[in-house]
Amino acid sequence: MKKNKGFTLIELLIVVVIIGILTAVGLGQFFTAQKRGRDTARKRALESISRALEMYYNDNSAYPTAANGVINSYNWGEMFGTTEETVYMKRLPEDPADNFQYYYESDDNGSYFKLYADIEHSQDNCFSSGNCKIEGYDNTDCANMAGEQLCNYCTASASKNYE
Repeated sequence: MKKNKGFTLIELLIVVVIIGILTAVGLGQFFTAQKRGRDTARKRALESISRALEMYYNDNSAYPTAANGVINSYNWGEMFGTTEETVYMKRLPEDPADNFQYYYESDDNGSYFKLYADIEHSQDNCFSSGNCKIEGYDNTDCANMAGEQLCNYCTASASKNYE
């Protein structure tokens, strides 16, 4: 009797299915880790911008008011003024995903500021659906500031002059 060497079709199919399942689980975790990494970068960027705004406030007794809306490299210099000798932030942090933006809001007196961003990972403890919860303040509607794009992460000035 002659023995055939090799695998049967059933054995090969089982191996392919197992590899497919492992790949699907691994890719899901990989994409989640990417979202979390981008969200961490966004939070750090808003912290950096907040620190620069607080330094500006210490020197000028008011937060910048010129650039309510989307923060970008063009209005960032305008926001801090071009005549200032102090450099509060040399370069504006960029969003890790190019299709996201940061938003800035202040009143006419410069008594407070709010920064908004979109975070991707819905399981993040800072994720908010619709209203941004700013620690120490009431919920504020981020959709008003961001227009069509709904923000779900906010931070605010340290001053308690927030309205």
